[in-house]
Amino acid sequence: MKQVAPLRYDVIFKKAFGNPEMFSALVGDLLDLQLEIDKVENDKVFVPSIGKVATRFDLFAEDKKNRLIIEVQHAHYSDTYERFVYYQCTAMAETIASSSNYSFPVTVVTLVFFTGKKAPNPNGSGILVHDFEPRDIADGELVEGVYGKKHRLIFVFTGSLKKKKTPENYFEWMQAIDDSLDEEVNEKDYTNPHISRLFEMIEKDKITPEERARMKDEYSKAALKKEGFDEGKEIGFDDGYGEGKEDGIEEGIKKGKIETARKFKALGVLTEEQIVNATGLSFDQVRNL
Repeated sequence: MKQVAPLRYDVIFKKAFGNPEMFSALVGDLLDLQLEIDKVENDKVFVPSIGKVATRFDLFAEDKKNRLIIEVQHAHYSDTYERFVYYQCTAMAETIASSSNYSFPVTVVTLVFFTGKKAPNPNGSGILVHDFEPRDIADGELVEGVYGKKHRLIFVFTGSLKKKKTPENYFEWMQAIDDSLDEEVNEKDYTNPHISRLFEMIEKDKITPEERARMKDEYSKAALKKEGFDEGKEIGFDDGYGEGKEDGIEEGIKKGKIETARKFKALGVLTEEQIVNATGLSFDQVRNL
């Protein structure tokens, strides 16, 4: 058994798949695309931004034919679908150079990995695809040749894989990501050599002090969001689907920040500056607790 850092953490996911070789291996296996890249950008933004809301992509790479975006999400959000549709559409729109030619010069694909959320269709493959393909309204038949680029937005729920339904090319990657969450993996369960390399890269002994600090910061922020969400539900703002409504979430987060900061101070393991960074409260608010 090998001890590894969990791929639920943004910093660990980027450590692994921010590597061009590993990024290309994942994309090659899942999408059957052979990328020609020598770099992967972290936290990519478009300048100027596209639309009214600026996007920031976890991992971004492109060559002459393809633009690939990879996102990882562990927390639960009610706007997940809409937000990533927006990400995908802005990445597509940004490729259009001028109004004289609306043809997409490259194919844009976004892969979103959910490490803490089950697929909405429990009996499915654990993978959902929005393919932007035109279909006949009467029978749903795909109409070929309307435009040449096969843009795709793919949601991958790593904890919802099914032996008989999840495509073989996805299965081991999803299993590996989910397997890492308890910080221990058995390499004998895998045949893909790229996954062996993945486990080497995220081995616990190879995690730097800076990466550990960022993991701790991510954990603190996740705890804060969960406390605020739970508080929102406790005060009666719930829509029947386990999601606190907007007013309840705002009120709950406000109370959750204060309560979380109070707990951090009581533990005595974080400085006031770290508590401010983790909670978003002011120095005065933290000092007065």
